[in-house]
Amino acid sequence: MGSIDLLQQALNAVKSGGKAAIATVVRTDRSVPRRVGASMLILDDGTRRGTVGGGEMEARVVAEAVAAMSDGRPRLVNYRLVDPATGDPGVCGGEMDVYVEPYMDTPTLLVIGAGHVGKAVSELAHWTGWEVHLWDDRSEQTSELPEGVHGHGGNLSSALSHIPLDSRSAIVMVTRNVAIDVELVPIVVQQQAAYIGLMGSARRWATTRDSLLQAGCTDGDIERISTPIGLEIGAETPEEIAISIMAEVVRATTTR
Repeated sequence: MGSIDLLQQALNAVKSGGKAAIATVVRTDRSVPRRVGASMLILDDGTRRGTVGGGEMEARVVAEAVAAMSDGRPRLVNYRLVDPATGDPGVCGGEMDVYVEPYMDTPTLLVIGAGHVGKAVSELAHWTGWEVHLWDDRSEQTSELPEGVHGHGGNLSSALSHIPLDSRSAIVMVTRNVAIDVELVPIVVQQQAAYIGLMGSARRWATTRDSLLQAGCTDGDIERISTPIGLEIGAETPEEIAISIMAEVVRATTTR
């Protein structure tokens, strides 16, 4: 099966809401089971098409593909096929490099709080390529949103069932007071996300943190929160604050 066919099947899987990865042999040395260019498609439902050599080595490639579909990161992996007694996945006598590239939907940014800063963050995030969801308990705040931003209201727990969060996602909390933070943080820290940031001063966070611990949050829950949110660039306007926040989000989600 050709690499173009595998690519089309990967894209079809993503279009249908799934995930895929393509593993391709990109370098070989001495005796190996497949030549450069051999490719394999791995889908998140366990389906495989094509082969990069079979056996234990291919099982390890599949494991790398599953990991790539989880974190969204490609990887180049090297396999020595010499001595299984030392952990090598084969005895062919050669060496090969396999490039594993994931194919998946756009990562999600959830913004909690649809005030001036929340809307500015949402607009900038959409412009930079995120799938953006904006939640606020005040329905009037989500009636008019920047183009391409998905609005949600009502109960946050209910809204989360309609928001595709995973290990690549980011959550930005730009709420209006401590009481809302104390109510929502215990829900937010249970979600999959590479980054959770909370806007507010150090004094506000100290008050929020104490209340959260009294409410039963663990130190591990608290450690998931980055605050004060945003890089220090002297931002003042909602748009400038949005830039500082998104800069931190990008740094946090691309340097894991």
